[in-house]
Amino acid sequence: MNWGKTYTNCYGKMQSPIDLINQRVKIVSHLGVLRRTYVPSNATLVNRGHDIMLSWPEGAGDIQINGILYKLRQCHWHSPSEHAINGRRFDMEMHLVHESNDNRTAVIGIMYKIGRPDSFLSMMKHNLQIVGDTLNVTRAVGIIDPELMKLDTRKYYRYIGSLTTPPCTENVIWTIVRKVRTVSKEQVELIRDAIHGVSSCSSC
Repeated sequence: MNWGKTYTNCYGKMQSPIDLINQRVKIVSHLGVLRRTYVPSNATLVNRGHDIMLSWPEGAGDIQINGILYKLRQCHWHSPSEHAINGRRFDMEMHLVHESNDNRTAVIGIMYKIGRPDSFLSMMKHNLQIVGDTLNVTRAVGIIDPELMKLDTRKYYRYIGSLTTPPCTENVIWTIVRKVRTVSKEQVELIRDAIHGVSSCSSC
């Protein structure tokens, strides 16, 4: 799909996703561990057609980058992955989307390969099955704690890119977790089966 004809940002020079090549990566030790303070919060789940989105309307804590706090607003899953590492794409990718008070965006990306089931997706299985049969219908799923995702943010890639779907807004801070996690084949199929391929996209 040629999004650039409608959304000029999609022709920009800082577009995501990218292939993260180790030979081109510069080690920057002062970045340190990604500081995050997530909290349980009421959440909703919706099948947007191009992905499945878990949203925290009031936010669910924050991360801190360069002294700026970015509140966790939502996460969603793509399969297969959008980013690649050393030329390899993975079976699934999760994005955690954060926004600052001045409307800047920071996204954490996590890659998954087929292996042991992911405990967070196991917990969400029933709700994912329900939204898989509906499109753009928001389902309340109660209080969800993002810490149950058990993120390992000690080592990561960092670059400035864009949202990966229209409007392709640039100057998004991307943090791609270096450690690849595992997900079962059945869980990947659950995400893929729930996605209807609708082309209307709104975020990341």
